[in-house]
Parts: sequence; structure tokens; C-alpha cells
Amino acid sequence: MVYGVSPAHVIWLATKTIHRRSVTIPILVHTHSIHRQRTSIRAMSSSHPPSQEHKDKNNCSDYGSWESPITAQVVAGSCKRVNGFAVAGDGRLLWVESRPNEGGRAVLVREPEREGDEPTDITPPNFAVRTLAQEYGGGAFSVSGNMVIFSNYKDQRLYKQIIGGDPPIPITPDYGGCKVRYADGVIDSNLNRYITVMEDHHESSQNPKTTIAAIDIMDGNIQEPKVLVSGADFYGFPRIDPSGKKIAWIQWNHPNMPWDRSELWIGYFSNNGELQSRVCVAGCDIDVVESPTEPKWSSEGELFFITDRKSGFWNIYKWIEPKNKVEPVYSLNAEFTRPMWVFGMSSYDFIKIDGKTHSIACSYRQNGKSYFGIFDCFSHQCLYIECASATHPTSIAKLNLENGTPKLSLIWSSCSNSQKYLSYISVPEVIVFPTEVPGENAYAYFYPPINPTIQPRDGEKPPLLLKSHGGPTGESRGILDLNIQYWTSRGWAFVDVNYGGSTGYGREYRERLFGRWGITDVNDCCSCAKFLVESGRVDANRLCITGSSAGGYTTLASLAFRNTFKAGASRYGIGDLALMRAETHKFESHYLDNLIGDKHEYFERSPFNFVEKFSCPVILFQGLEDKVVPPDQARRLYKALKEKGLPVALIEYEGEQHGFKKAGNIVFTLEQTMLFFARVVGKFELHDKISPIKIDNFD
Repeated sequence: MVYGVSPAHVIWLATKTIHRRSVTIPILVHTHSIHRQRTSIRAMSSSHPPSQEHKDKNNCSDYGSWESPITAQVVAGSCKRVNGFAVAGDGRLLWVESRPNEGGRAVLVREPEREGDEPTDITPPNFAVRTLAQEYGGGAFSVSGNMVIFSNYKDQRLYKQIIGGDPPIPITPDYGGCKVRYADGVIDSNLNRYITVMEDHHESSQNPKTTIAAIDIMDGNIQEPKVLVSGADFYGFPRIDPSGKKIAWIQWNHPNMPWDRSELWIGYFSNNGELQSRVCVAGCDIDVVESPTEPKWSSEGELFFITDRKSGFWNIYKWIEPKNKVEPVYSLNAEFTRPMWVFGMSSYDFIKIDGKTHSIACSYRQNGKSYFGIFDCFSHQCLYIECASATHPTSIAKLNLENGTPKLSLIWSSCSNSQKYLSYISVPEVIVFPTEVPGENAYAYFYPPINPTIQPRDGEKPPLLLKSHGGPTGESRGILDLNIQYWTSRGWAFVDVNYGGSTGYGREYRERLFGRWGITDVNDCCSCAKFLVESGRVDANRLCITGSSAGGYTTLASLAFRNTFKAGASRYGIGDLALMRAETHKFESHYLDNLIGDKHEYFERSPFNFVEKFSCPVILFQGLEDKVVPPDQARRLYKALKEKGLPVALIEYEGEQHGFKKAGNIVFTLEQTMLFFARVVGKFELHDKISPIKIDNFD
């Protein structure tokens, strides 16, 4: 029930060697440092934008009605996403870029050969690089030298493409539709095969069979995939060691999600590529609660991975094969990875010199801030990282230590012209606020309204839009998002809440939501709004709430079970928890068991069952091809609210799934949400000329 998760990526590219002990690097994430093991961490905070130009005190305008150059069209143009990247054999970067202006099509793009040139598309126009495995996808391609294997969106078949060569050719059978899906694969050059997670929908579309399979990649030799590993409900991260004799993978079973409990296994290949034996490395001891993830082999054949045993924080560990024991590489109360909502995450990688591992580059989160670090740094490398800051959008950057001097250059940006709006950018403040549980705090990013050309009226306080993020096992981050700036530059205050249950703060904080979804998250969102009202920063009479997916559920639950907010907007949110459990896809079919509890609680926490408790206007947005939260959720709630007599509107989009990818729909959703709040909450008129949709029981 999460949308928009972008995996943190760190990958290496070797260059000539220099010798260096340690260095601090100001990268584009909130706060960054490079550090050595057993040394203190130094950090640099990201800079704030320049001072705003002088405001004309005569140019006063009501909050919410300000004129802004950050239009919905600008926001839609900034909604490009990077969905994984890798280095090709020529040392140039490849990445998957999703494009709203092409209906959300995902394209494999190559870094230009010369600085200043434009990147080039690798994917032909009639293809798109995207997998539907576990609905959320990720890990849709792999590269070895100049050969790319990718999952094609339209038919979900795997294709092989030689960069600069002939058009892609299929390597998996045509089953007459998207019956089989592939993700998170690696190329096994030793046996000329592709090893991948395979999701087979032939017997059941709601409960597909997931395995790890091998696929022949010889030209013109399409064969049925050969299953290597089966028996578990889910698999991820199949990774082959440098010798080609071992494979690591992650597996987990219902009712767990991969961040609750998972297992790390090692398999040993026979000469013909069959698995002849296997051993569990982590997660099989029932007395140790952990969720290992992201296994990787060093160039020397040593296995590293991330797990959260003992401390409850995801740290990097190393497997000692002769003893079948694990030991921490570096212990820190910080998260070195994210929950595995999508395949293909890469939160750390090895820096290699002359083919040998010398150090580990990694990203991690601590107390709501992001860091970049290197363990045991003695040498010069070039690294590619996915990064962002409060004033820079999500980007891919190349990090060089030329002659010991840190140098960062951008390769790709989700919004290349964002700096032209710098004076309109609201920089978030990390706020810590008390929850309803005595002694417990929760966290949020607060964005005050900012516009360099407008002076607010004396004594007026701004309206507030509170966002509850998806997941609910997810996290909000204080990085530049023009969706947020669309609101703040028009005179809205905006707060992005990391309620109890969010990631980035350790397992204990994440498990605050166990058995309490619809309670802890709702309480924390209401407490945050109350905190901002009591601190005098927002107008108590103009509090609005919004959320997507699981955040849409928190939005609806807040409106049904509390009286804090005056209006709400839900995007593909959940109104009926029992219906959600019965209809959703396999990956999340037992997710709610830990979050809700028994059948009684499913009923008691479903907003749909308590329509009589809703007391304010609601607008609903829904994709008609959504397999995660089916459209009937929004339709049934809309009908019930309409019959109750509340102002309500429902907007449905043909061709959209769980999350809106088409530019026109992104624009329409943003504009209609703002206009809806302006009309039903009142006290201001929009400067933007937007044609309103009909609001039932209002127009």
C-alpha cells in the first residue's frame, strides 16, 4: 500500500588510485559525511536557499490565494522517477527513467559520452522497461558488458538487447498475456543464463507462485524457465558469487512482510548449475527476530548483507563461511537500508581497486537525516549515487575524489529547471512533537508558506495541509518535492508526518503500529496538527489532510474517528479493511494481520463501517486498473458519503494503476485537490484559473 518508493542506490565505478584516510563530503542529501570505522562522524548540513527578495508590504494577499510560478504542469514535469541504475561495460551509467509526459513509460537511458551532451535512450519506442512483479515492481533490468536483459511492460517477457546493436529479442516464452513476471535478475556469465525472481500467475492471479528461476540467454533458444529455488512464499535478491559456484537469496513467508521477518540463504551449485546443497545464514533462528536483506558478494567471494538483529537497526554484516556465523561490519543506531517495497534496492556497494574490494560505500538514515559514508577508505573511486536535498530534486550524481578533493557532478535530475524557483522553495523544519502516549514523541517535516512577492495579511494564520505517507511501513523525507512547494508557494503550510510505524527510526518505532494501524497513525497525525495549532503556526479552522494508498486510509480514518480536520483528500485509499484483505494482491494479502488483529478490529477500524461519523467534505481519486486497492473501495465510500449528504467528489482515471503516472492526471489531481479545499474550507479564492468539478451535496 505504498506508492512512489524510490530505492536508495549506491554503485561503484573504478578509476585510478590515490591514497586517502578520510574525508567529509557535502552531497545533496540532508547531511552527509564520509567516515572510517572507529572514527567520529563529521557532517555538513545542507544549505538553505538564498534570502528572499524584499516583499512589497502593499502586496498583501490571503493565505492560499498567492500567485506562484510553480504550476501543476511544472509539478507534473518534475515527476520523472529513476527506477534503478547500473554501469555498463564502457563505464557509462544506465538508468530507468519514468516519464509522465509519455503516459508514465519507463525508458532505459545512457549517460552521454562527453560532458554537456544529452543522454540517449536505449529502449526503442515500442518497448518500456518495467516489471509488475509484486505489483510494485523494481529490478526490471540487468546489464553485463554491453548486454542488457530487461522486463518489457506490455507483455512482461524478458528481452535481451545489445547496446548499439539490433532491436531487443525475447528470451522467455510468450504466454499470451502477462501471465509470468520477472524481477531482480542477475546474469550468470559462467553458464550463459539469467537468474531471476519469477512470479507465475497461470494457476492464480491473486496467489501467484514465486520462485527463483534460470533462463537461457542464448540467441534464438527460447526455453521454459528452469526453477532453482521454490517452497517459500516470496523471494528477492538472488546474487551469484564471483566464482559462479554459490548463490545468495532472501526469502520470507506469510504472514510476514520482508521487513518483519525474513531469511538469508546460500546455495551451492553443481557443475551443471543445479543447487546441490544450501545453508541458512540469518533469520532461521526463531529466537532471533531479524529481517536480513541486500546480500552482496565482494570480489573476494565474501558475503555481506544488512540485518536488524539485536539492536533493531538495519546495519551491515559479514558472513564467516567456515563457521557459518555473522559479525557486524559497523554498528550504529541508524538504518542502512529501507523496507523492501520494490525489488532491486542497492543501499551500499563495494569500492574496488584492481578488481579487489577495498572499502564499502553506503547510505544510511539517522534521526530523520540522510548520510553517505565509506568504511575504511584508503583509495580513490568514482561512485554513482541517488540523492536529493531540501533544495535539490531527486538526482543521480557522480562522486569523484580527484586528487583528494571531493567533486560532485549531476548526471540526471527529475526536474532540471527546479533552481529557477529557488526563491519560492520552502525549506522543511524537522519537528518533534508529543504523541498521545506519555513520554513518546513522533516526527514530521514542517514547511511554512513562502512566496517572495506576497506579504500575508497581519494577524492571519495559514491553512495547513497534513500529509500521511503510504506504506504504512514507509517514510517521509525532507527532500525537494514540487508537489509540496505547489502548496507552500500559494500560502499553505504543509506538514509531512512520520507517524509511529514509519521506517528510519529502528524496529521498535516501526512496530508501534503492530495491532494499532488506524490508531497510532491517526493519533500521531492529529497530535501533529494540534501541536502546530498550539504553537501558533497554523489556523485551527483550516486544517486539511491528504494521503495516498495506506496514507489514504489514515486520512479517511482521521476523518471518520476524529474531528481534527475540516476536509480531506484520499488517493486510492482504503475504506474497508476486510475487503482490502480479501481482494488485494499476494504480497500484501497478510500484511494487515500484524497491523490490525482479529476480525472485530477489521470492522471497528474501517471508515466505511462508520460513515455516520464523517462530518466534513471528502474528495476521492482512484485508478481503475489498481490491483492493490481495487476501485470498488472508492466507489462504495463515495456512494455512502453522498447518501449521508456530505460534500463529496470522486474522480476515476482510466489506465491508471496504484499511483498516477500520466502527466494530465497528475495535473488534474493536484489542481482539483487545491480547488476542492479552497471551496469547502473557504476564506480564500485561488489565483489560478481552474475549472471546478461538481461536488455532490455542495453544488
